[in-house]
Amino acid sequence: MTDAATPSQTTTEAVPGYKTGFGTPLYRGYVLSSLLVVYIFNFIDRSIFGILTEPMKLSLQLEDWHMGLLGGLAFAIFYTTLGIPIARVAERRSRMMIIVISLTLWSLMTVLCGFATSFMTLFIFRLLVGVGEAGCTPPAQSVIADYFKPTSRATAASIYALGVPLGGMLAGLAAGPINDYVTGENVYNLFGSWGWTWAQGLVDWNSLEGWRIAFIAVGLPGVLFALILFFTVKEPPRGYSDPPGAPRKAVPDGFGTVLKDLMKKPTYVHVVAGAAIASFAGYGVAAFSTSFLLRTHGLTLTEAALIFSLVLGVMAAIGVFLSGFLADRLSVRYPTALSWMPALGMGLSVPLYWLGYLSPTVPLMIPPLMLAATLHYFYLGPMYAVSAGVVDSRTRATAVAITLFAVNLIGIGLGPTLIGFLSTGLKTMMLDGNTIGLTLQMCKDVTVLAADQAAACRDADARGLQWSIIIFASLYGWAAIHYLLAGKTLSRDMLSKTA
Repeated sequence: MTDAATPSQTTTEAVPGYKTGFGTPLYRGYVLSSLLVVYIFNFIDRSIFGILTEPMKLSLQLEDWHMGLLGGLAFAIFYTTLGIPIARVAERRSRMMIIVISLTLWSLMTVLCGFATSFMTLFIFRLLVGVGEAGCTPPAQSVIADYFKPTSRATAASIYALGVPLGGMLAGLAAGPINDYVTGENVYNLFGSWGWTWAQGLVDWNSLEGWRIAFIAVGLPGVLFALILFFTVKEPPRGYSDPPGAPRKAVPDGFGTVLKDLMKKPTYVHVVAGAAIASFAGYGVAAFSTSFLLRTHGLTLTEAALIFSLVLGVMAAIGVFLSGFLADRLSVRYPTALSWMPALGMGLSVPLYWLGYLSPTVPLMIPPLMLAATLHYFYLGPMYAVSAGVVDSRTRATAVAITLFAVNLIGIGLGPTLIGFLSTGLKTMMLDGNTIGLTLQMCKDVTVLAADQAAACRDADARGLQWSIIIFASLYGWAAIHYLLAGKTLSRDMLSKTA
């Protein structure tokens, strides 16, 4: 992988790319598809934790607050704090090389999660998954902005953002069935049938539980794809596709200067605030979505994963794509479409989420949740388009990294963690209010309790989580207000808007 020849970046002369983008249409499509696959792996390795929450919780004898920390703060500590330093390196070095190295690291750490033996070892591996994933999106969004002309960037950004729902969907399709139906003995015998006797002796496969095998199975392909990426995707010239008159600096501004400039742009501030709130709600709910179906509706892990990953994942993917596709087209006539479209989608999703999560049966639950998933994801494509559009080509990776720092620190870092504490707190309140003297400690092992006591524990566990999810889903209304306010200054603040 080599850098492409870089045109002069100290003049404001028009470059051909502002009308066509960099490379041929076919190659641009391949690059965008490859970056989408990277982002899919990013979210598979991130989302699988939420899918496997219940079997991990039971296997390691943990509580919801433990799982919230592992799914949220453990991952977010380095994922958020390292994103900006890595982005600063990406402003000066090969962005594609950073993506390749990052993909390799987080994939290997996902594999090691399958060998964790305690809360602390799993915490450490989740930390390192976050280290790897910190190097994904900021350089990827900077690369996309150089490959695609301004009038196609929202669509390209939304296609890349499809990695969020598609990664979550594929995580469920893989993790649920693997956990329920694949045993260590199956894997051991499979290696033997392939003649890989050397692989049979690597670990004690017969003792591995299904959730451990799932981590290994989704992590290894990422390492292989990193090799493909290294040999096939070129580093584009910086600023190649920017319009005439767009700022092109020979060297990137310092971090303090970039941050100061961004804080002067109300559009950016409101979009980041809205996206952070939406991310807080979304990651919190996603961390316990399969657990909700297991506890409230009595489904198996495979059934729950298929519903939330396949049915809702497809609808979320449609919403993400439409957010950018429609924004690019509507912006010609309605310049503030990047603002009001996400606001409308998230605002309408709130009552639909209430209806879905309060439905007494799964058939009644699915339709409103499908529509809500489509609408609330309208914010994602515009978030990336605005973050890359309010700055010059030399500071895009930093701008996206600052966006992701705020969004993920609040979203991933606090969302799963606080919904876990809220669920445990509500469960405790419901147990304290029962008439049979149950406590949280007594409910740790329901197999030793009388039938009525076990039923009361399960009911408190289910209702505590159900109302926690409803509370979190209501926050999309707050996020919608911020996107709506961003429309007041959108036309003024965007730099890359020339056709």
